[in-house]
Amino acid sequence: MDIVVAPIMTRNGQEETKVVSALRKPTKGGWNSAIFIIFVEVSLRFAYYGLAGNLITYLTNDLHQSTSTAIKNVNTWVGVSAIFPIFGAIVADSLLGRFKTILLASAIYFLGMILLTLSVSVIPMRYREAVFFIALYILAVGEGGHKPCVQTFAADQFDEEKPEEKAAKSSFFNWWYLGIVAGGSSAVLLVIYIQDNVGWTAGFGMLTGALGVALFIFLAGIKRYRKQAPVKSPFTMVAQVFVAAMRKRRVIETHQGLGICYEAVGTDVEGQPRNSRTLAATNQYRFLDKAMIIDNLDASSKPRNPWRLCSLNQVEEVKLVLRLLPIWLSCFMFTAVLVQTHTLFIKQGSTMIRSIGPNFQVPPASFQSLVGLTILFTIPIYDRIFVPAARKLTGHRSGITMLQRIGIGLFLSIVEMAVAAQVEAKRVSIAREHGLMDTPKATIPMSVWWILPQYMISGISDVFTVVGLQELFYDQMPESMRSLGAAAHISVIGVGSFINTAIITAVQAITARSIGILLGDNLNRAHVDYFYWVMAALSALNFCVYLWIASGFVYKKVEGEEEPR
Repeated sequence: MDIVVAPIMTRNGQEETKVVSALRKPTKGGWNSAIFIIFVEVSLRFAYYGLAGNLITYLTNDLHQSTSTAIKNVNTWVGVSAIFPIFGAIVADSLLGRFKTILLASAIYFLGMILLTLSVSVIPMRYREAVFFIALYILAVGEGGHKPCVQTFAADQFDEEKPEEKAAKSSFFNWWYLGIVAGGSSAVLLVIYIQDNVGWTAGFGMLTGALGVALFIFLAGIKRYRKQAPVKSPFTMVAQVFVAAMRKRRVIETHQGLGICYEAVGTDVEGQPRNSRTLAATNQYRFLDKAMIIDNLDASSKPRNPWRLCSLNQVEEVKLVLRLLPIWLSCFMFTAVLVQTHTLFIKQGSTMIRSIGPNFQVPPASFQSLVGLTILFTIPIYDRIFVPAARKLTGHRSGITMLQRIGIGLFLSIVEMAVAAQVEAKRVSIAREHGLMDTPKATIPMSVWWILPQYMISGISDVFTVVGLQELFYDQMPESMRSLGAAAHISVIGVGSFINTAIITAVQAITARSIGILLGDNLNRAHVDYFYWVMAALSALNFCVYLWIASGFVYKKVEGEEEPR
C-alpha cells in the first residue's frame, strides 16, 4: 500500500491536499519475477530427471531390451528432446512469444506425463511399449517448447540498461543452473528410489504432480513478468543479409557516392520500443558488409527493400550467429561424454557392492545425484569465492571469460573419461580374480564408491562448460534471437547424444572381429574401459580444435560499452 498526497479543489476554489492510498502494482522484472521462473524450472527438471535418470533401467528390466539397444534408445530420446527446442525457439521468436510458448509447452508436457503414467499402470502389456514410446516423444515435443524459452524468459527479466540488473544477470546464470541441479538431484535421490522399491506407477505419478505444481507457480507470477512480443522469423533476417550481400557482390565499397545503412530495425516489448543498442562494426566476415552499402538504386528506392539493403545492426547480428557456430560444433564431444552418466555409469554401478548398512541397497541410477551434489557445492564456491578472486587478477567482471570457462570444462571431460576407464579396468580385473567374468548378474566385490571420482569430475565440468554455454549463447546472440540461442546450446546435448550412438555403432563394427562385441550384455566382457579411452582420445582431439577456434573468437561489441567481456 502506497501513501499518496493528492491536490483537490474545494467548493470555494481553494486548492487543498488530501492523503489518499493507492495499491502498489507489482514490480515487473528483476529477481522479483525471475524467482518464479526458477521455481518452475526446478519442478520441470525434477520431472525430466526423474524420468531420464532411470529410463535405461525400465527399458532393460521391464521392457527387456538389450543393453546396447536401451543405450541407443535413451540417447535417441535425449537427442530428439534436445533438438526439438530449435523448432520451439522459432515458434517463440516469430509467432507466439516466449510466455505463451512456455505455457503451451508445459501443458503438452503435462499431458505426456499423464499418458506415461497410464502406460506403466493400466495399459495392457501388448500395447505398453508402443504407448510408452508415444508418451516419451510427446514429452520431447513439450521439451522443445519449454527448454529454449524458460531460461531466456527468466534472463529477460533483467534490464541490460540498468547497471545493477546487468551485473545481477551474470550471477543469475549460476543460480539458475543450481536450481536445475537441485530439482534434478532430488528427483534422482527420491523418485528413482520409489521407482525401484515401490513401483513405476508411484514414481511417474510423483513426476506428474510436480508438473502440475510447475504450471501453478508459473501462472502465480503472471503479473510480474516482462514479456517480449514475437518478431519476424530469425531465419528471414539472416537470409536477407546473405541475399543482399550476394546481390551486391560486385559493388566496390570505396566507390564515390556510396554510404552505409545505419537504420535500426526495432522490435516491441509489451508495445514499447525495444532498447536499440548499436552494434559496433567488426572486420570478420567482411563479405557480408556489402549488404549494408547504399548504392544508387537503394538511394532512389522508397521504402527500403530489405532483400537488397540491410542495416549495420542486422549485418552485425548475422556475424554474431556465424561466430557462435564453430563454438557450437566444438562442444558436441563434451555432451557425448556427458550422456555416460545416465547410461554406462549406471550399468557399471549396478554390478558393484551398493549396500549401506545391513538392509539398504542404493539404486544404481541414484548415483547420478553425485553429479548434482557436486554442482550444488561447486556453484556457490565458484560464484562467491572463485569469481571475486579471479576478478582481482584479470580485471574481468566474471573473473574469466565465457570461452575460458567452457574450455576448462572441456578439459575436465577428458580427465573424466580417463578416470572412468581406469576404474572400469580395476572392476574387470577384480571380476577376473574371483572367476566372475561369465556371471554378469553377480555382484563384484568392489565398492560402488570407486565411481565417485568420475561423477564428481562430471559435475565440476558441468559448472564450467554447461553454464558457460548458457551464458555465451544468451549474451552473444542477437536480442531478437535469444530463444534460438538457448535452443542452440541445448541442441549441443542432443547432437552429442546422437554422436555417442554413432561412436558406439562404429566401434562395435570395428572391434567385433578382434576383441568381441563391444558393450555387449555381459558388462564384464564388454570392454567398456576401451570405449572410455576412445572417448578420451576423441575429446582430447576436440579440445585442441576448440582452443584454435576460441583463439580467434570476437565478442559482441556495443557502441558506448567499454566493459571487459
